[in-house]
Amino acid sequence: MSMPITIYTDYVCPYCLLAERVIEDVIEGLDVDIHWRPYELRPEPVPTLRIEDPYLPQVWEQSVYPMAERLGVPIKLPSLSPQPRTDKAFEVFAMADEQGLGHEFSMRALQAFFQEEKDIGHTEILADLGTEVGLEHKAVLQALADGTYRERHREALRHAREEMAITSVPTIVVGEQIFRGIPSPGELRRAVDQITNAKPIPATETAGVAQANPGQQEH
Repeated sequence: MSMPITIYTDYVCPYCLLAERVIEDVIEGLDVDIHWRPYELRPEPVPTLRIEDPYLPQVWEQSVYPMAERLGVPIKLPSLSPQPRTDKAFEVFAMADEQGLGHEFSMRALQAFFQEEKDIGHTEILADLGTEVGLEHKAVLQALADGTYRERHREALRHAREEMAITSVPTIVVGEQIFRGIPSPGELRRAVDQITNAKPIPATETAGVAQANPGQQEH
């Protein structure tokens, strides 16, 4: 049985795209699956970020771009303003995850926003992205129109907040160990090694090098 690594994400957080690269590098050659789970940093009616706010490009220049360059991940601050909400994208994620395509859709959504500047709050774009990973275009549009996965998404958010106490993204769960932010490759590798070697480790929390929470404008 493969070992799961769970990453709580919001598709408008660049650190989530960067965290996936760190995870992929560490688990290469191992029987490990990445499981994505939703966490909206700014759910309705909280305003989403605007590129006109001076703090947003400043943080990208000081933190996001340098980290992306070190990791070799193409990324750019999207010009969309205000940034899109992600509830509809997560409804499509729920549909994709039901069909075993949750990882593929999450990566496609992050890449679409941070590498192609696509509006991932737009239903047609979400249907296109879903089609690219194996969903049926019309089925995605119908599910969004009907709210088929709306309650499932709300329950996932409730679970993240109330049961997992998620307050920022990315939050990465490896066994009983929780990384809030992007862990160093060494920290993550040790956590994975302890699980794959069947050595129990105590429940701990580690602050990673970068994360975003609802009170910050880091992404």
